[in-house]
Amino acid sequence: MKGVIEAALDRSRTVLLALLFIILAGVSTYRAIPKESQPDVQIPYIYVSMTHEGISPEDAERLLVRPMEQEMRALEGVKEMTSSAYEGGANVTMEFDAGIDTDIALQDVRAKVDLAKAELPDETEEPTVNEVKISRIDPMLVLNLSGKVPERTLAIIARDLEEKIETIPGVLDVETSGKREELMEVLVDPLAMESYGLTQNELFNLVARNNKLVAAGALQSGQGRVPVKVPGVFESVADVLSLPVKVDGERVVHFGDIADVRRTYKDATSYARINGQPAIALEVVQRTGANIILTIERVRAVVEEEQRLWPTGVAVTYSRDSSRDIKNMLTDLQNNVISAVLLVLIVIIGILGVRNALLVGIAIPGSFLTGILLIGVGGLTINIVVLFSLIMAVGMLVDGAIVVTELADRKMAEGLDRRAAYSEAARRMAWPIIASTATTLAAFAPLVFWPGITGEFMKYLPLTLIAVLSASLLMALVFVPTLGSMIGKTGALNAKARERLAAAEIGDLNTIGGFTGGYIRFLNKALSFPLLTAGAVTALLVLVFVLYGRFGHGVEFFPEVEPEFARINIAARGDLSVGEKDALVSKVERRILDMPEFESVYARTGGGGRGAREDQIGSIALQLVDWEFRRPAAEILEEVRERTADIAGVVIDTKTPRAGPGGEKPIVIELSSRDQGALTAAVARVRAVLDGMDGLEDVEDSRPLPGIEWRIGVDRAQAARFGADVTLVGNTIQLVTNGIKIGEYRPDDAEEEIDIRVRYPLGSRNLDEIDKLRVPSDNGPIPITNFVDRTPAQKVGTIERTDMRRTMTASSDVAPGVLADVKVRELRDRLMELTPDPRVSITFRGDKEDQDEASAFLSRAMIVAVFIIAIILVTQFNSVFQGLLILTEVLFSTGGVLLGHLVMNMPFGIVMSGIGVIALAGIVVNNNIVLIDTYNNLRAHGVEYLEAVLRTCAQRLRPVLLTTITTILGLMPMVLGININLVERHLTIGGPSSQWWVQLSSSVAGGLAFATVLTLLLTPALIVAQARAAANWRTRRERKLRQRRDQELAAR
Repeated sequence: MKGVIEAALDRSRTVLLALLFIILAGVSTYRAIPKESQPDVQIPYIYVSMTHEGISPEDAERLLVRPMEQEMRALEGVKEMTSSAYEGGANVTMEFDAGIDTDIALQDVRAKVDLAKAELPDETEEPTVNEVKISRIDPMLVLNLSGKVPERTLAIIARDLEEKIETIPGVLDVETSGKREELMEVLVDPLAMESYGLTQNELFNLVARNNKLVAAGALQSGQGRVPVKVPGVFESVADVLSLPVKVDGERVVHFGDIADVRRTYKDATSYARINGQPAIALEVVQRTGANIILTIERVRAVVEEEQRLWPTGVAVTYSRDSSRDIKNMLTDLQNNVISAVLLVLIVIIGILGVRNALLVGIAIPGSFLTGILLIGVGGLTINIVVLFSLIMAVGMLVDGAIVVTELADRKMAEGLDRRAAYSEAARRMAWPIIASTATTLAAFAPLVFWPGITGEFMKYLPLTLIAVLSASLLMALVFVPTLGSMIGKTGALNAKARERLAAAEIGDLNTIGGFTGGYIRFLNKALSFPLLTAGAVTALLVLVFVLYGRFGHGVEFFPEVEPEFARINIAARGDLSVGEKDALVSKVERRILDMPEFESVYARTGGGGRGAREDQIGSIALQLVDWEFRRPAAEILEEVRERTADIAGVVIDTKTPRAGPGGEKPIVIELSSRDQGALTAAVARVRAVLDGMDGLEDVEDSRPLPGIEWRIGVDRAQAARFGADVTLVGNTIQLVTNGIKIGEYRPDDAEEEIDIRVRYPLGSRNLDEIDKLRVPSDNGPIPITNFVDRTPAQKVGTIERTDMRRTMTASSDVAPGVLADVKVRELRDRLMELTPDPRVSITFRGDKEDQDEASAFLSRAMIVAVFIIAIILVTQFNSVFQGLLILTEVLFSTGGVLLGHLVMNMPFGIVMSGIGVIALAGIVVNNNIVLIDTYNNLRAHGVEYLEAVLRTCAQRLRPVLLTTITTILGLMPMVLGININLVERHLTIGGPSSQWWVQLSSSVAGGLAFATVLTLLLTPALIVAQARAAANWRTRRERKLRQRRDQELAAR
């Protein structure tokens, strides 16, 4: 390393050019690197979706889910398999082990789906295989088209806009919601069908045989080759109307004579509105690695260009704009970095002078831009985790530069020229700085291997810090000494200051004044009783642990962050039609539309999919205005609940997105069993326990709700007497419900094939009409009541399965200010008091599952990090005692973390505070490394141990305090939640971006401050105690040797 340093000083122009290149390349990379709000982590989930129109949940479980599960269970690497069977289809979701190659997993799943397709019913649509991605769950932009125009007009505008947006390079996909599928509806008069003696099969065969592509070929003769075409595919509604359905001599009955054929939409299963107007939403999903800010600007430009062609009354509303969040985060980063740099420079200028402060300051942008260059080369993106990592690194990356500059300042105060001073300082402190950086990197390195979704989300932090801190090592040992050899100047501007610096090196320690002198004199007295001093410091640490155990505020998974949007889930009991559901949702919507805190209100009628309440009838997504101009979301949602409290028959459940990759509810209990009755009873008991606990809200479970479904029982023997069967009865009943699919056609203005369905008119589609249905027979139409029974039965909702067993869940939110972990422990205790049913297994999901996994990994990571740090320290000093001595600071830093959480009145965050403890293990040892290295150097030159300790503390107090203070000051904007915009002269406190990181930054700042103060007493005390013990042992050994020699001489 010394050769590299000397070569850099000798080739200063080369080094300066290299620094200039790094800065320019870093700036260019920062401008071009993709930027996103949250990391687009790879989620190891793949799901298979199956659609079979009209199928019941029980049949979907038996005919769709079970065959698919049988094939999927043989897949390698599947951690858990969950399935849902519902009316109209089913899906099967596989969770794979973390770190699996999803491309290979997708291929394996598709292969298994191909095998399972043979066992699915013929009427089932082609199963689709999809990969779950954060970008699809949380799109970068949502366009809401609304206006008082026909539904078809909005649909055409949405389709055209979708095609244009998907051509933008940064857009992966555009998903449309709120648009119904098109349908050619053939409304047949039941009396006309009966009078003409038409059956469903005749209609089906008629359409099938006249809606075919006939490849007639070509005719070749002596006159040449002539292609022959037989147009037989339906192209319009007129083609269907003109079909002959009955011919009697010269009389022909066409479809148009007995039916009304129209191109329309399938029956609505949901409705969507934006700010009270009918709407269609287009969710724009970004392509991996795309620059979101630039992509959204292009999307907006396309929309503005298309908007000029739209009819009057059509409006577009933008929501969930990720570019706005990213711009705000980038602004916060720049503000925090500028604030931290100014705070650091102010401290360094006050102690080392302006020139030295500038030299140290150069390490900040140099390290930043080098780190960003490495991040860009590594294929990472700029997101909220990377941004905080850069802020966190501000105070740490100058540590090496401070140590080198401070020692060079001392050497120049002693009379050395700047080149010799910086050369000696860099060579002298090279190995301590390398060891300090290595220990910090060793603390963060295990976090790179964090498994699961949480690990994928947080791995950007260690990768960013490793890149930036590695760059800071290069700055401290190459670039800063080179620049210092050219422009360096001592900060000791008067003779008294130079004498004080020289006294710490070779002078009388009693002549040192100021803070350093006071500290040395106090330390000298304390070291008279080293064990007592060490005992007092240890007792203080024990007191902190006792106080935290008594007054601690519990633990949480991720911190609470002020949200930017919220959701209202609306539930109601009863067999409601979609129109009745929409009327209730609309009533809730009207109550809140005039609230000024909402930027947009997007209401959607319909179920909420997997994980939603069984009785959910709709939801309302609320885009909140900027947090500076509104009340906290909790107060807004409380007003929402008050405004809607008097709506009869409706249950309102307000939700906000939770920070990090967790689920919607913190408390989720999953129960599974093969016995449906035992499972339902067990869920009822768990629900009763949850209802009886304080501090919980929005308690729900997934038991089947009271409801009626009609079951049509066919007497097969009786039906056979009339020439009927189950298929004929089913097709006849479909005329009253969804209609019979008799074919498909693809008009020029449609993207996909459109179903052709035959059904009765609206007035003939009711429950009483089923009893009046007739089926054709040899003796004429026969009422189906001759062989059909219609009986009511308990309605079956969505059937959930986990690992091929039926499951149900009970879940709950916690009230504001209540910790989920406390309630989970209380719930465990209460469930233990119940008599468990051996047929039912209970598993805690939600935050508890993720929290336990994260806690287990962080515990292992801490052990690995400490072990690696110990190896580095023992290698550096070749002493087990000194290595263990330095590691004592890790224990004291943990006490500082707990004390900081007590003072800040915060719970201990499993993820954020846990990472803070691990990070501190690598940070706090740096001060001890510098102290021990200097002590060993003085002892090697023959200085007595007590004087060596005092002189070490006198020489290294300034760099130790400087590195500690700069690290803490770099984190102070995040600790206090302060964001100072110096450009716009704007100050904000407690913004969402700072709430993310208060726990982590407080952990590092508090632990470092506490450990540094105690280390300045404990480390010298333990060194003196060890040295005295070693001296006493040598004295006793020498005395025994002398006595032995005297005895041997006397014996002779």
